[in-house]
Amino acid sequence: MATILKTDEAIAQALSLLEAGQIVAIPTETVYGLAGDATNGEAVARIFEAKGRPSFNPLIVHVAGMVMARRIAVFDPLSIRLAEAFWPGPLTLVLPLAPDAGIHPLVTAGLDTVALRMPQGFGATLIGRLGRPLAAPSANSSGRITATTAQAVEADLGDRVPLIVDGGPTQVGLESTIVKVEGTRLRLLRPGGIAAEVIEAAARLPLLRESAAGIEAPGMLASHYAPMAAVRVEAGEVGPNEALLAFGPVRAALSENAVAVLNLSEKGDLREAASNLFSHLQALDRSGAATIAVEPIPNRGLGEAINDRLGRAAAPRTLAASEPQAS
Repeated sequence: MATILKTDEAIAQALSLLEAGQIVAIPTETVYGLAGDATNGEAVARIFEAKGRPSFNPLIVHVAGMVMARRIAVFDPLSIRLAEAFWPGPLTLVLPLAPDAGIHPLVTAGLDTVALRMPQGFGATLIGRLGRPLAAPSANSSGRITATTAQAVEADLGDRVPLIVDGGPTQVGLESTIVKVEGTRLRLLRPGGIAAEVIEAAARLPLLRESAAGIEAPGMLASHYAPMAAVRVEAGEVGPNEALLAFGPVRAALSENAVAVLNLSEKGDLREAASNLFSHLQALDRSGAATIAVEPIPNRGLGEAINDRLGRAAAPRTLAASEPQAS
């Protein structure tokens, strides 16, 4: 079971765990978040794994100040105006990802945008001490009620997280409002802890509310993420002009003929495979192969999400959008 510590007792242990690539449940002003180092792929994979039945939707990146935020995202005058008005606080801005941002692609689902928030309280202190941003979706199992107390986190995730930081009941009790900034246009991706009309007043612009099909949200993984090469899943052998995305110690037939081979995890570790998925696909896409053949991956645990993403990459169509997972 998880250790539960009050905020004034937890900082050293929380930092030690995060530095080691582990995850920690922390209080924010919105809801409790399941936090991991946003620059560490295995830490982020642990977040999805702990939440159960994971989907590789983009996660919100939490920062401690504007210096850190500007290293991660490209801010325009409208974005700066909103940040000055509502940060730190329960507003998430979806912005273009900055060059050399250092965020692991599992956090952004391979997209060229990133969802950013600056939290208050313990989260801000922890990020500042760590010196790196945190990915922190809500600290609850997928499909379960969002946790607003440490006790709720313990009841749900107590056997899946080493440390729960108890900051008492959260102040807002709702996840953050998510707004996508597109030049001089604002799109409301998720209502949350700040009312839309308050944001409109600060921005001096209307918040556009359109159907999911009309919003280029961070969760549009297939159309935004699919490689230039075709993708062939459940491959038992490698064909002509194919690269191979391998898994585990046993190779597909004719693997020696592959244009290039990368293994998601030599030892068959699904967490390691999840961490490597996007970067390996991108590297194989650069190999010049016409097709990326993918060896079978067990459809359990994180394998369900890996197979979901691979299926979307292989599909000849654009899939619907979904919101970033975050607090």
